[in-house]
Amino acid sequence: MTNLLINVDHIGTLRNAREETFPDPVHAAARCEQAGADGIVFHLREDRRHITERDVRILTETVNGKLDFELSTEEEVVSICCDVAPDLATLVPERREEVTTEGGLDVTANRQRLESVTHRLYDAGVDQVSFFVDPAPAQIEATAAAGANCIELHTGDFANASTEAAQRKEAEQLATAARTAHEADLRVHAGHGLNYKNFPLFQETVPQVAEVSIGFAVMARAILVGMDRAVRDMRTTIAGTEPRNPRS
Repeated sequence: MTNLLINVDHIGTLRNAREETFPDPVHAAARCEQAGADGIVFHLREDRRHITERDVRILTETVNGKLDFELSTEEEVVSICCDVAPDLATLVPERREEVTTEGGLDVTANRQRLESVTHRLYDAGVDQVSFFVDPAPAQIEATAAAGANCIELHTGDFANASTEAAQRKEAEQLATAARTAHEADLRVHAGHGLNYKNFPLFQETVPQVAEVSIGFAVMARAILVGMDRAVRDMRTTIAGTEPRNPRS
């Protein structure tokens, strides 16, 4: 079954909005794992808008499952990632002005820098390095050439498609990309905008995906039904059965 990693960034966003010490992403991560998540994802941004270095250090010590550290190629953040050596480092594009990640890396245009960071991460003891990319053949080929051993396909266009026909078209494009990545010996991950309603179509069309990263949908549901149930419902969705009264 596809592994489920839960992104806890939004817990940090809520905490930081009031400059409080709670809710704590570390506590949220523990609840997610207790409810059945296979691991935890966080994005340490240059502006520290949600996850902080304190969170990183404690999550590294307390997460029992897989830990996915999302990061840009900004030098300070790369150094922190090398220092804590998570199970997985996922390189993502980042702009201060964006509300959330807007698309995949342009690996072809930034290959030299990405290749350099990738080798640093491996040397620091990170076992898996992934690039977050759009489902484009050129980007997938460049990812393999730059030395990554994983790839995370950006599913935002699929998630935001306005009609079922458009969504199916995006899913087919993701399926082609996943096959291309698999043939290039890349472990295939996916994320961005996946939720309780759109995941069944995604899973049906793109079976090569070993791991998904889901944050906002689970956190939004958790506000209404609690963290335990929100995570269990997502796990149930991935298992191929319908959760109770899914809202998103």
